[in-house]
Amino acid sequence: MAVWAISTNKGGVLKTSITTNLAGVFSKKHKILIVDTDNQGNVALSFGKNPDDYEYTIYDVLVEDVKAEDAIFNVYKNIDVIPANDDMAFFEFDVLNNSNYKNPFSLLKNKILDLKDQYDYILIDTPPNMGLVQGNVLSCSDQVIIPFQPESYSMRSLLKILKAIEDFKNQHNPNLNILGVVATLVDLRTILHSEVLQECRKYCMNHDIKVFDTIIPRSVRFASSIAYDGLPASLTDHTNQLVASYYELAKEITNG
Repeated sequence: MAVWAISTNKGGVLKTSITTNLAGVFSKKHKILIVDTDNQGNVALSFGKNPDDYEYTIYDVLVEDVKAEDAIFNVYKNIDVIPANDDMAFFEFDVLNNSNYKNPFSLLKNKILDLKDQYDYILIDTPPNMGLVQGNVLSCSDQVIIPFQPESYSMRSLLKILKAIEDFKNQHNPNLNILGVVATLVDLRTILHSEVLQECRKYCMNHDIKVFDTIIPRSVRFASSIAYDGLPASLTDHTNQLVASYYELAKEITNG
């Protein structure tokens, strides 16, 4: 059983798309749990659900001491979700202002440990920052998948997230490793994207960090899949060339 965080400190780089579409691919043969920790609640929305309609969310699990099992909802065959909504925007404030939380970085880990035997993969979608939520995710994760959009200043952002993960590994979770960096929203017709992606691969190679060969191209296909089908694209049309990129990514991940 593996716990993977899909994480970076930048928004709009397909974290939720990677999370939900990989879940769609792996659900063909495996039991999957997606844990949404982002207050935008986009995981539930990706499956055509309203995150405000659920009785319990990840906030209730972490702050109100609701059992994780009671916040799990099935959204598709072999795919369960612990949703998030706007309540998570108050998570850091509520925890850090309460002296009863002796180890605030361990809240998610303590809840997720009991679920490990029930799933083959637990995928955790994260907010675009390095605060207390992210710390909880990194504390309970085995490996991190880092989305990387090759735009101006992207390398600066990548270096920051890599350093943050390394620091967190040294201080809190010695078992934490980087599974790989995946390029997203790529348009190889542009010189900028090609140059930044080349710079990323060179840096990561020199620091023994894997960059997946698979790239996720820029497209409206994923957004339209959710809008019309209420499902991640990998569950609607796996023959589509763009959707196939997620199948290729999943193959790269599982083949090491």
